[in-house]
Amino acid sequence: MFEPRTPILVVDDANTIRSIFVKTLKNMGFLSIDEAHDGKEAWEMMGVVNPPFGLIICDWNMPNMTGLDLLKAMRSDARFNHLPFLMLTAENDSAQVLEAIKAGVTNYVVKPFTSELLTQKLQNTYQKVNARR
Repeated sequence: MFEPRTPILVVDDANTIRSIFVKTLKNMGFLSIDEAHDGKEAWEMMGVVNPPFGLIICDWNMPNMTGLDLLKAMRSDARFNHLPFLMLTAENDSAQVLEAIKAGVTNYVVKPFTSELLTQKLQNTYQKVNARR
């Protein structure tokens, strides 16, 4: 599992969803959680945060810059192309999931979610990242 001090960025345009994610992550023991309202704000934060984020949890559908666009930008930038990216979506459409996989998503969570599902997805994401090393 990710270390409790892993810097995490939660990106979602819905304040309620962000709050739920932050609370759930804190209850799981994570200590360093930042928030962004959309992909554009997240992209700007990524370039200046030190230490850098160790995990991105991002909604798909947002104004200004979607989660998919953020993922594609990250995967095309050597500074961020290795970062684990957990995509949130309200869609369970296999075509959308396939598009995210092709873009390089590490894992995804379909909303609504439970803390148990989030824990499982984080464990799976961590295992995928470590298998690549």
